Amino acid sequence: MRIFQHVTDLGDLHTALAEAAEVKRDRFQWQHLGKNKTALLIFFNNSLRTRLSTQKAAMNLGMNVIVLDVNQGAWKLETERGVIMDGDKSEHLLEAIPVMGSYCDIIGVRSFARFESRKDDYEEKILQQFIKYSGRPVFFMESATVHPLQAFADLITIKEDWKGNSRPKVVMTWAPHPKSLPQAVPNSFAEWMLAADVDFVVTHPEGYELDPQFVKGAQVEYDQMKAFEGADFVYAKNWSCPGVTRPEDYGKVLHDYHTMMDWCVSSRQMAVTNNAGFLHCLPVRRNMIVTDDVIESPRSLVIPEAANREISAEVVLKRMLESL
Repeated sequence: MRIFQHVTDLGDLHTALAEAAEVKRDRFQWQHLGKNKTALLIFFNNSLRTRLSTQKAAMNLGMNVIVLDVNQGAWKLETERGVIMDGDKSEHLLEAIPVMGSYCDIIGVRSFARFESRKDDYEEKILQQFIKYSGRPVFFMESATVHPLQAFADLITIKEDWKGNSRPKVVMTWAPHPKSLPQAVPNSFAEWMLAADVDFVVTHPEGYELDPQFVKGAQVEYDQMKAFEGADFVYAKNWSCPGVTRPEDYGKVLHDYHTMMDWCVSSRQMAVTNNAGFLHCLPVRRNMIVTDDVIESPRSLVIPEAANREISAEVVLKRMLESL
């Protein structure tokens, strides 16, 4: 595997989940794969779980790890062609990328949506340059449009928790937030749930419709309480307007969050579920996305979900090492 961006990059999901379970039983048994190999983790944006879990996963596999914070301690990077570089950016990504590639065997990149151009964000201009010019396998540690390591960990968590015999009902709900957030997490969660053996429902206010390339085939329900009925798992996440029908609204918050607080996941919504497990990628703004009592309840899965980030990253890195 040379690129990890979408669920399809993993191949058969049942096989990938079985591999994740094997990794979790003994995460150090493949250290021979990473001996004398180096993972370069490049962060254009802040990180806690992704940074720690991916670095730990690489170490589990016996790899050396280099972490680069692009905006702290490195030259500011220009990303556009044809620019006269007379400002504060001293180096161009087109020179920096092959240099980075010369120091490592595998590259992970984290680069969020800029909300300057929907076209540029959804074409993944920065990540695609790493794929084209680094000469190395590249995995996405959250990009402008996807966060596959998170979605894989989410699916692992659901599989571990689900004790029923039928397909679980999984609901992803929009929730209020004071800032404009990307669609990467909800895009990937939708993509992975639609590929998994679950019944998947998305609920959000009108105007927040996700791109069909990620949610085609999902049931969309604008009534949040109706969507929650009988749910086995609830995934809460805010996202800004994806601009599907109105590109000019891309990245905007369409409502004052004070008027949307009834979308905050509380015991009111969870009462109509099937004792649902609560999921969130973290960090979470309490009493905006979810109330204290829900996130602190016995059915809150946010901590094991975060712990599974190590497992999802290790499976991906293991497969990339096996392809070298």
